[in-house]
Amino acid sequence: MNALDNFFFGLYPYICGAIFLVGSLIRFDRDQYTWKSDSSQMLRAGQLRWGSNLFHAGVLFLLFGHFFGMLTPHFIYEAFISAGSKQLMAMVSGGIAGTLGFIGVCILLHRRLSDPRIRATSKTSDIVLLWLLFAQLGLGLGTIPLSAQHLDGGMMMVLAEWAQRVMTFRGGAAELMAPVGLVFKIHMVLGMSIFLVFPFTRLVHVWSGFGSVAYLVRPYQVVRSRRLNLPADHQTPQRRVGH
Repeated sequence: MNALDNFFFGLYPYICGAIFLVGSLIRFDRDQYTWKSDSSQMLRAGQLRWGSNLFHAGVLFLLFGHFFGMLTPHFIYEAFISAGSKQLMAMVSGGIAGTLGFIGVCILLHRRLSDPRIRATSKTSDIVLLWLLFAQLGLGLGTIPLSAQHLDGGMMMVLAEWAQRVMTFRGGAAELMAPVGLVFKIHMVLGMSIFLVFPFTRLVHVWSGFGSVAYLVRPYQVVRSRRLNLPADHQTPQRRVGH
């Protein structure tokens, strides 16, 4: 297990991160016409609406929760909330969000596999990605009963310290994972693997979702109204249009 720990929790995060960033950049540069969510809404809308909304609501909460929860140093919040209380809050909120996301991905998976038209237009990567997300959300929910066995927040602190060492390129990250349970380890490896396959799937549309926030601060565009047979001294009126 030492060799596996050293690879998956010492080297693998950087492999996944490099492919995630460089692969996304290359795909945006070379294959912009494939940079989309490939929605199948036109084929069947009803089930997609429920599945997609539940999945996105749950997963987006989990994404930001994991990001801030694991990468925020303990000294920033220890004056306001203890490690045990933070873990309990994460278990409750993460359990609710994880359940919503899991129900959503089950609906999406059933829809894609059971409808002949959607199955025929699906790529292999679409189905593999849904199974990967299904397994990841299921494992995440499976960590909650294990976390309930030690409510002092100790395990959460170990995982957060590992993430912070990886992000700051400090040594000793892999060694921290030695006492961590197997379910936690598989959950973390699977989570990193999602970033590994990110540039090769429809997940790239997530970048566009975050990029659309820029429209809130984008300046107005000045456009000219199209007129025919204008006299030479006529000045075309200008108007400002919104986003």
